Amino acid sequence: MTGHNGLTYADAGVDIDAGNALVERIKPAAKRTNRTGTMGGLGGFGALFDLKAAGYSDPILVAATDGVGTKLRIAIDTGNVDTIGIDLVAMCVNDLVCQGAEPLFFLDYFATGKLEVEQATRIVTGIAEGCVQSGCALVGGETAEMPGMYHGGDFDLAGFAVGAMERGSDLPKGVAEGDVLLGLASNGVHSNGYSFVRKVVELSGLGWDAPCPFGEGSLGAALLAPTRLYVKQALAAIRAGGVHGLAHITGGGLTENPPRVLPEGLACEIDLGAWTLPPVFRWLATTANMSEPELLKTFNCGIGLILVVAPDRADALTALLVEAGETVSRLGQIVPGECVIYTGRLL
Repeated sequence: MTGHNGLTYADAGVDIDAGNALVERIKPAAKRTNRTGTMGGLGGFGALFDLKAAGYSDPILVAATDGVGTKLRIAIDTGNVDTIGIDLVAMCVNDLVCQGAEPLFFLDYFATGKLEVEQATRIVTGIAEGCVQSGCALVGGETAEMPGMYHGGDFDLAGFAVGAMERGSDLPKGVAEGDVLLGLASNGVHSNGYSFVRKVVELSGLGWDAPCPFGEGSLGAALLAPTRLYVKQALAAIRAGGVHGLAHITGGGLTENPPRVLPEGLACEIDLGAWTLPPVFRWLATTANMSEPELLKTFNCGIGLILVVAPDRADALTALLVEAGETVSRLGQIVPGECVIYTGRLL
């Protein structure tokens, strides 16, 4: 035969060598996340974890999966991908801890049209940082190079977290009338509502590199502030005793998430004047002419996690959380009723 060389996988747009190079680049970042129970490293067909070595005698496993939604669009358009991995971890492990579980290990799925090793390394390094901050091990993942599926530098991320608790320690449990609601401050919009955020920015006529109208730096950088990780603080509160339930304030905002921990016949009474609405939400609401009810069911409005605690433990748990670096607001209490009952106005 004469004429031309045979077609290779690289000719089809998939670079296996780049994938191998990425694995080598991210091994040090993954190693940083090792914890008790971790077995082996990256590169196997699966990841092993030793629950007994992690200290569990009669464990129940808890799993969660999530992504970061269209916040990725801002990261891609600005080239600022260093913290989007923290968002990915936070969206999974903050959910796990609401069940009363300790996150143990994490896996990621990264899909792109053309693998750029430098960019991918920055993304996975952010994922590893989120794992370090939440005490879980990055034990593996999947990098998928998919030409024809993603275009113009686009990529997607998904995360998978597995945690454990001792049998019988699951939450919510014991939520009762009179329990106190403690709110932990968010770090901005976190990772929900970004299709709306992007629409508001479009209405404002501002670019991502425009000076931020509600804070320092550029608008894009401000809106990429990573989701806060509440795992270690929440676990410390749970272990101290008196926590009956936790609600991660994600999609659905303050209106739809707290009721997920309530027994039938009880409601969360929240005083909207108990904390100050952060400037980013004021700007979004003003620019879009949002009503207060719409704002409350779309965004976290400055409260990223709510703890439902026994009344006689509220002060001690507040002190513990403040000592851990949290800004804590006493939002209200559990009362007879349904869902969320608001009093006051957002300040």
